[in-house]
Amino acid sequence: IVAVIRVSRLTWHKDTKSGLWHKTGEISLYAAQTRLSAAEAADTIRGHWGIENRNHHVRDVTFREDHSRIRTKPVHFARFRTFAINISRELYINALNPLHAMGYRVA
Repeated sequence: IVAVIRVSRLTWHKDTKSGLWHKTGEISLYAAQTRLSAAEAADTIRGHWGIENRNHHVRDVTFREDHSRIRTKPVHFARFRTFAINISRELYINALNPLHAMGYRVA
């Protein structure tokens, strides 16, 4: 380990019952194998979260997951949504490549 990166986050959460906002703080530590400037470390960490956020954006915009009123076994419905997202992405990628859609393997 060449460097340890410390990231402090401040997040606001809304209590759905009271409607009040609560502040929470979090500190994350990352181990790096190379020296990074603060800007490089921030870009790398944001890049990692960009993958995660892309998934959550689809869930929130397409499936309106944040507005879901499912309270019983929500994890099962989350898995169904993940399955639907994966199928949709696969079909979309295949639709863009006519050779793949016709059954040809494209490297």
